[in-house]
Amino acid sequence: MKFHFKTNYDQDIRLFPDWGNFGLYAALLVLALCLPLLIDPFFLGEATNVLIWAIAGLGLMLLTGQTGQVSLGHSAFMALGCYSCVLMIEANVPFVAAFLLSGIITGIVGGLIAIPALKLHGVYLAIATLALAILADDIIVLLKVWTGGVNGKMSPPINLFGYEINRWNNPVEWYYLTLAVVLMVTLFYRNLLRAPLGRAFAAVRDSEISAQAMGVNVARTKTIAFGISCAITGLGGALMGLFAGAFNNETFNFLLSIQLLMMIVVGGLGFIHGAFLGAAVVAFLPQVLSMTTDMFGRGVAIPGLESGVFGVILILFILFEPMGLYGRWLKIRTFLELFPFARKDMFKRQKSYLKTERLR
Repeated sequence: MKFHFKTNYDQDIRLFPDWGNFGLYAALLVLALCLPLLIDPFFLGEATNVLIWAIAGLGLMLLTGQTGQVSLGHSAFMALGCYSCVLMIEANVPFVAAFLLSGIITGIVGGLIAIPALKLHGVYLAIATLALAILADDIIVLLKVWTGGVNGKMSPPINLFGYEINRWNNPVEWYYLTLAVVLMVTLFYRNLLRAPLGRAFAAVRDSEISAQAMGVNVARTKTIAFGISCAITGLGGALMGLFAGAFNNETFNFLLSIQLLMMIVVGGLGFIHGAFLGAAVVAFLPQVLSMTTDMFGRGVAIPGLESGVFGVILILFILFEPMGLYGRWLKIRTFLELFPFARKDMFKRQKSYLKTERLR
């Protein structure tokens, strides 16, 4: 079992606890860079899809897992990021500028919407954001001059520094492009958690009244969290639309928001690793179900099977493992480190709450 003896604050907020931890993530990065050499183009496309879901999941994780604000409307911000990016590319804006501007635009719009929305708490905030997701579907149809309405739009090819990247002709380049965005977003997220703003997010999540007593501006912190969350999710939406090849209002309906929320809950709420584990579940589960029905059902399609399985998985995790897949791994790791001194009641959930929350 590893012990970290910290003697100053800089050691507490450093990016990697020790060289062993750094080596582990360095090996993971090398594996990710070599992945196109190890798998065929089909599975490489699925890996790219996992990374795109992870980007969108990191956006919602920042809001729900780190700040404690539940949102069921992030599909609307994914749509905004996608359509704004594609429209700018069609207007001959360079891809890098269009991509970054789509995230900035989505973040600004999300921050403005957050000002009235974040006066609500808990289930009321979730209902308000769900209404936003449903409304976005109708707005896309009404603005058919720009969005194409129900007919949708075709994704333009990506021109990156004079080199055209197409999903079907250049799957390896698409993968590396997505991997670069994932690394950028993950490093930004990790460093944000080490900054005073990230600590303020966690304080608001744990107790708004305690955070306010420590000098945190709760309203401003929530608004900033919502804006940054929407910006990251908008980047994921832009990549999702471009990767799909064609998209319309049905691509970004409210069910996408529910999938996003399920993804971070199953992966592990509040953990960066949880966004990636949940993304793997969301991306690969439809393929597993398809292969299973082909094997045992002789290709017979079962209506609602995917949604039903997603729902069952979510219920099982909420009941038996609220910390998600990454939380389960932490428990296994702790058990192995403490063996034979680990005890079952170490991970027993405590029914407790902060007394300051009574004042809300």
